[in-house]
Order: sequence, then structure tokens, then C-alpha cells
Amino acid sequence: MARSPELPRSAPRQRAMSAALLLALILGVVFGSGSARPLAAYAEAPRRVVLLRVGGVIDSVTAQYVQRGIRYAQSTGASLVLIELDTPGGLDSAMRQIIQSIFAAGVPVAVYVAPSGARAASAGVFITMAAQVAAMAPGTNIGAAHPVNIAGGEIAVTENTKITNDAVAYLRAIALQRGRNADWGEQAIRESASLPADQAVAEHVVDFLAGSDQDLLAKANGRSVEVAGATVKLDLSGAVIQPMPMSLVESVVHTVADPNLAFVLLVLGVVALVAEFFHPGAVLPGVTGVICLVLAFIALGSLPVNWGGVVLIAVAFGLFIADTHVSSLALTAAGVVCFVVGALLLFSPFTPLPPAMPRLAVSPWLLGLMTILLVAFFSFALAASLRAQRAAATTGTQTLVGERGVAITDLNPAGIVRVRSETWSATSDGRPVRVGTAVEVVSVAGLRLSVRPVDEPQPPSET
Repeated sequence: MARSPELPRSAPRQRAMSAALLLALILGVVFGSGSARPLAAYAEAPRRVVLLRVGGVIDSVTAQYVQRGIRYAQSTGASLVLIELDTPGGLDSAMRQIIQSIFAAGVPVAVYVAPSGARAASAGVFITMAAQVAAMAPGTNIGAAHPVNIAGGEIAVTENTKITNDAVAYLRAIALQRGRNADWGEQAIRESASLPADQAVAEHVVDFLAGSDQDLLAKANGRSVEVAGATVKLDLSGAVIQPMPMSLVESVVHTVADPNLAFVLLVLGVVALVAEFFHPGAVLPGVTGVICLVLAFIALGSLPVNWGGVVLIAVAFGLFIADTHVSSLALTAAGVVCFVVGALLLFSPFTPLPPAMPRLAVSPWLLGLMTILLVAFFSFALAASLRAQRAAATTGTQTLVGERGVAITDLNPAGIVRVRSETWSATSDGRPVRVGTAVEVVSVAGLRLSVRPVDEPQPPSET
């Protein structure tokens, strides 16, 4: 039996539906993985400590991860939540969510600035001092929480005073509630004070030094802490540490929430879409561009963004694309200027930032590299476009040889003819041609045709 002609057309649709179902299944597994509990073997331990590792910029994903860890510890009867912290700071809103979760938790929380070489800066100062138990590994430091402009410069005096006083009041309230050095906390904000681990213990900013997680548990064992308004004595003898990593989705989103990576994803996404525009139907560049842009906007949503910088980058790409049609160096130069300025402003909002936020900016080396790659990409696209135009012009006119038309003016020897319903400049190849005479194209030189009357025999070829 002959195959139905509809089957080949329906096969791509079936493959697309299968791919969509598979993608939905994968996303369901990935997004559902965040709610899955860690290995059940830990449930047999008499005492458990849920370990959360927090590194990098404090963002909304970090807050969600810590909140999820605290909820899990409460629901499973864990003895302690241990947060290993290494951060330059982060979003004020995310920091406050974490602190509120610590104060509202029905399980004690310990913050451990570790490993050696780690730091608790800006937002990290607030989170560390909010915990019932605060410890630091040797070779770590805490502090430097003075409000700065995101671009690194000083901010207006009035705005600086407002956000500084607000931050001081907040940190003093936290420190006093936990019985820690509130005066030093104020210095960390007003004077960017910072302390190494041993001095932080001496200044009563943190409770003690700990060489490892087990050392922290040993030193915290038997301490009395306040949990949800009640005094609780920590019993951590023989406790088993249960690591609880970020889910796959949390890890991906937290990783891309880096200014340099967000910038690269934004640029690559637009470049991929432009490549799809130049080669419609290629599919892969278009899909890649959409994925990169989605990840870029997820990252930008977790960072302090100046959307004016995004607009300038978009304008730069518009100028680059226009240059492939106009072939003007002025457009390329203007595009480069817009791109560089937009990248420099991308993470430099005009409003002042709270002291919990570290300085963020696109690396100058990365900016220079991406600028060079963009100019090279669009130069290649421009050259390819010009070659295609020349090839089209040459190919299109050469196909006229042998075509017949009619003279719409006298050719003596130059005049105008109509071939393929289009008017062309032409010269006669022989005797004069009167208007209305049928002609045949003999050759093409640029945009000028050489024709002969169709009733005139071709001259014999020379031998």
C-alpha cells in the first residue's frame, strides 16, 4: 500500500510534541527536586544537624534555599541548622528574609564563616550576628558594611545618611537581641570596620573560633540559646551532619546571578537571535538565543540593574544590524560607543544601595573581549551581506542573456528596452533598432544590456 502523503508532514509535528512532553517531564523532575528530602538514612541518627552551604552574592535564591532548609530541619526534628557562609554581601531584601527566618525558626541556627579564606562582608555581617551561634574559621574575616554606590563612588550626603542610619538601627537591634557587640556593628557600617577571626572573637562579634564543622558542634554543645522566645540548651553530642545542597534549579539560577555571567548571557542571546535573523530556519541559533536571554533576565532580576544600560546595549545591536544594510563605519562606531557605555551602566543604578549590597560591575577585560568579538561578528556579517548582494546582482543580470524583449525607444545605438516586464538601458549590437522592434539580449555589462533585433541573424563566429 502506498504511504499516505500526510505522514511526512505530520512527523515533524509528532517529534515536536514528543520533545515538548519530554521537556515538561524534565522540568517537572528538576523543579520538583527542590522539595525532595535528603537521604532517609540520616533519620536514624539520634541527633541531626542540617548543613546549608551559602556562597557568593546573597540573592532571592539564597533566601529561598535557607528558608527551605530551616523548614526541613523543623519538620524533621533536627537539633540545629548550620549555615556555612562565604559572601561579599547581597540584596537587602534577601538578607532580611534570611534574618526573619532565623528569628522565627523553631530550631536553633548557627552561622559558620568558613572555610579558611572566606568572608562575611556587608549582608554577611547582618546574617552572622543574627544567628544563635556565630563562629568563624581561622583565616576568615567579617565586616566592611559601609554603604557605597554600586559603581564604587560616594553617594549623596542626604541619601547616605538615611540608609546608613537605617542600617545601623537594624544591625544594633540584631546585635542587642543576640547579646553581641552592637557598637562594633555600627563601626562596620559607618567606618567600614573589618575584623579577622581571632579579633572578632575578642571583640565579642562572634562566639568562638572553630577549625571544622565537628569542632563547631563540640564547642556549641551545652550552650543555652533563645529559640522562638524560649531558652534551649543545645544537645549536639553524637550529632550527625546532614548536608542539604541547593536543588538543581536553585544552583543554576544562583550561578547565573553573577554580573559578568548575566552580561555574557545577554550578549550571546542577542547575537544568537541576530544569527537566526540572517539565516532563517537554522533553528539552533534561535533556540540558543531564547534560552540565553531567559537565563539573562532571570539573572538580571536578582541583581541591581540600570535598565538604561540594557536599552543602550539594545540600541548598539540595532546600529550593528543597520550597518549590515547601510555599510557605514559611523553606525559601527556609534554602536561600539553605545555598547561600552551600556555595559558600564548596566549594574550602576542611580539610586543609592543599602550597605548589604556589594559593589557589582562588568569586568573591564570581559567588556573589552565582548566588544572585540561583537565587532568581528558584525564585520563578518557585513562582508557576507555585501558578497551576497554582489552575487545576487551578477547572477540576476546574467540570466537575462537569451531573453527576448521589445525596444521602447529607438536604439541608435543606445536606448531603452523592456525585458521581463522591466525597463533596461541597452545598446544595439549592429544596425540601429527602431521603437517596437523585438530584440534579444546578447550580453550584459553591469546594468546595461547589449541587444540585437530578433530577425537579424547572428554574425558567424570567427575561427
